[in-house]
Amino acid sequence: MVQDQTVSRPAPPIAAPVIPTAPATPAVPATPTLAGALTTRAPRSLWTDAWRQFRRNKLALLGAVYLVFLFFVGVFAPLISPHNPVQSDLQEAGRYRQAAWIETDDPSSTGTWSYPLGTDGNGRDVFSRLVYGTRISLVVGFIPMAVIMLIGIPIGLLAGFAGGRLDNTLMRVTDVVYAFPALLFFIIMQISFGDTAFGELLNGLVLLFITLSIINWTGVARLVRGQTLALKEKEFVEAARASGSDSVRLVARHILPNTLGTIIVAGAFVVPGAIIAEAVLTYLGIGLRPDVNLDAPFPTSWGQMIQAGQAAYRNQAWLLIAPSLAVAGITLAFTFVGDGLRDALDPREQF
Repeated sequence: MVQDQTVSRPAPPIAAPVIPTAPATPAVPATPTLAGALTTRAPRSLWTDAWRQFRRNKLALLGAVYLVFLFFVGVFAPLISPHNPVQSDLQEAGRYRQAAWIETDDPSSTGTWSYPLGTDGNGRDVFSRLVYGTRISLVVGFIPMAVIMLIGIPIGLLAGFAGGRLDNTLMRVTDVVYAFPALLFFIIMQISFGDTAFGELLNGLVLLFITLSIINWTGVARLVRGQTLALKEKEFVEAARASGSDSVRLVARHILPNTLGTIIVAGAFVVPGAIIAEAVLTYLGIGLRPDVNLDAPFPTSWGQMIQAGQAAYRNQAWLLIAPSLAVAGITLAFTFVGDGLRDALDPREQF
């Protein structure tokens, strides 16, 4: 009996499904500019990063805009003010005329838009005096600040870089000036030079510049000295010294540029202090003197207006309110700008 033998054969392989592919497109070589933009970022300078950081601070930016506005007000004061700030006109303006939105039964004291903030006891326009007072506040702020920097920065750099006996001597002189009472010093200067030709220059404005500068340079000198002591031990300064740079080049090219951020912030805070000092001293009667010249470039200050308004507050409130708000506004603006600069120039705030 023959049995059928079945032979097992392997199954044919199953072909993989064919997936249609799109024709290959030639690669477009990236341009160097595009490739560089995708991989690297153009380096930014310290001042570019500082400006970018400063713009993020809304209060600082608002303060800067307000200061620019005050600058144009001071420059174009003759075009903005409706009346001469020194000229008295009791018949037309009246005595203690009220602000424009206040009405009274007396035609000589009721408000009118010809005198937006009213008039003082001599018939002078308060708004015009407020506009011209901007000039003195800005000048008193910036000129002493520049003189303070010219005195404090060299002393701080010299003391911090030289060290030793010279540093000790300069710092002891700084301590003596710092410890002297500022108000007492100004009284002494006013008594000694107030009645001289020098003391009467610009109604005492030049004497005020010098007094504020002599008193306030010590803080800047101390600050710059501390920065110099820290910077002169840095590696880049040691490398520059090893390459043959002399002391003048080290200070001018390496140390001073790296202290500019601190110096700018210090200057931003010096200005409001000088403005407040002028207002306080003038209010006490030992500051600027009133000017009766119709063509005077600095006929009045906010401190003089506060002094006059304090005595006539019940009769004309805006004699005191307007200059007080002006002093507060410019002080806050400089404070906001100083805070913004301090944050913007701090490397720790860049990221």
